[in-house]
Amino acid sequence: MRTVDSERWSLAATIFHSDRGAEYTSEAYNKLCDRLGVVQSMGRVGSALENAAAESFNSLIKVEYIHRRQFATRTEARLKIATWITGFYNPRRRHSAAGGLPPEEFERIIAEARERHCQKDQTA
Repeated sequence: MRTVDSERWSLAATIFHSDRGAEYTSEAYNKLCDRLGVVQSMGRVGSALENAAAESFNSLIKVEYIHRRQFATRTEARLKIATWITGFYNPRRRHSAAGGLPPEEFERIIAEARERHCQKDQTA
């Protein structure tokens, strides 16, 4: 979450859904979410279906990235996985939820459409 916050996106009012793992229920994590303006959402204990999107992403990252590489250390693995997520998955990998477009292209199209809509409203 700190990595995304340090990138170009603001996390204010973002809803972060997770399981009830110790890392997500800790006081330090709660304070981080509060500082970033992130709203925490947690599934019920024993209800894996509530985390389907997260489970899907975890599977995808294992298949597309982790299982294709060897890492010398846990630190190296964390750094390279975070770099893959922020450098490829989030900005450039095609996403079905965006009509098969990479997020950067999808965001550009949406921004252009909003601009056209605003210009149209101003001339009306």
